[in-house]
Amino acid sequence: MMGHRPVLVLSQNTKRESGRKVQSGNINAAKIQVQHPAAKSMIEISRTQDEEVGDGTTSQMHPTVVISAYRMALEDMISTLKKISTPVDVNNRDMMLNIINSSITTKVISRWSSLACNIALDAVKTVQFEENGRKEIDIKKYARVEKIPGGIIEDSCVLRGVMINKDTDIEITREEDFTRILQMEEEYIQQLCEDIIQLKPDVVITEKGISDLAQHYLMRANVTAIRRVRKTDNNRIARACGARIVSRPEELREEDVGTGAGLLEIKKIGDEYFTFITECKDPKACTILLRGASKEILSEVERNLQDAMQVCRNVLLDPQLVPGGGASEMAVAHALTEKSKAMTGVEQWPYRAVAQALEVIPRTLIQNCGASTIRLLTSLRAKHTQENCETWGVNGETGTLVDMKELGIWEPLAVKLQTYKTAVETAVLLLRIDDIVSGHKKKGDDQTRQSSAPDAGQE
Repeated sequence: MMGHRPVLVLSQNTKRESGRKVQSGNINAAKIQVQHPAAKSMIEISRTQDEEVGDGTTSQMHPTVVISAYRMALEDMISTLKKISTPVDVNNRDMMLNIINSSITTKVISRWSSLACNIALDAVKTVQFEENGRKEIDIKKYARVEKIPGGIIEDSCVLRGVMINKDTDIEITREEDFTRILQMEEEYIQQLCEDIIQLKPDVVITEKGISDLAQHYLMRANVTAIRRVRKTDNNRIARACGARIVSRPEELREEDVGTGAGLLEIKKIGDEYFTFITECKDPKACTILLRGASKEILSEVERNLQDAMQVCRNVLLDPQLVPGGGASEMAVAHALTEKSKAMTGVEQWPYRAVAQALEVIPRTLIQNCGASTIRLLTSLRAKHTQENCETWGVNGETGTLVDMKELGIWEPLAVKLQTYKTAVETAVLLLRIDDIVSGHKKKGDDQTRQSSAPDAGQE
């Protein structure tokens, strides 16, 4: 250390860049370059905030000042969003269906929007779990989508219970096999089965295998056995019927037996057998059965349905909505612009940069519907200077200014908050990096290092 500064000893092949050049390079690198026009459009729209928030500011002031101003702006953005948010009655089914519908209007599944919205709402409400005032909605773990090619989309439904791709047949094909089973009186297996049978269950489900002899004892006691079930499926079954998963049969107690399931069915769909455990009292887990003409269609429908369920989940967890159609962005941009006018220091410029970046959302909507970008965006800015007009945005179909409250276009507050936080944090991250050291290897060096050290080249 010399003068409290580190001394860097670098190779001749090392390249070092510092200062503004590094920050400009990072910002440009964050603007992803994609050749295909469709892919480029999708990426640009999804990363708009990240691109614009940090653009063109480092040449005017120190990055620390910009970062501080961005964080202040983020606080104002959050408070403005909360001011214009509207509470939702999550028990109002029509309102919830309308919110979910707005998330799938432009997607493949929109053709079956009514069915999709009802499936999404029913599935999310089924897996919703509340304990000690805390809500838990784990869609990934407890709302499984099962895609079965064949039939039509309208055959899709939410099961009040669980479906698994298993049957319960005992595999005995020859008479001598059955004779051999009767002769195999193994005390250990018999004891295990008796531990289970004494609780008088109807169905036994295990993640492991079940021997033929064990199946024989269970079937003789009129107990159906399903083996080699995935752990995730087993967890959903336990939750749906109120059972508890036990590691060893001798640990079983009467309260471990699930009594919530009403019906066990084995159905053949196409060439495969499926086990249905349905008519559960209070399942808290479900299977979404999707039918359709092909695997490709089913995969696309599943992706759309996942989006719809996520929107529903967000609203149930935080029942607050903000207007869509670029209205929220314009309202927040207007609030930041007005606040920047009252600032005398250099912080006003990052504020205005953030406000300008937010306008990319309504501008993109205007461009997508072929309207006049400059004229319409200027009109929208003027509209937001008036009182009680924070819900005005762009109609993505007609290219006109509309009150989103009347049009019924809303977005979950939680999604907007996360978007803004991520955008600002990304910009801050890029601005914090002002020194990059990178090494370049020569071709000859690689061969020499590989022969002398087996782990050479690892960093």
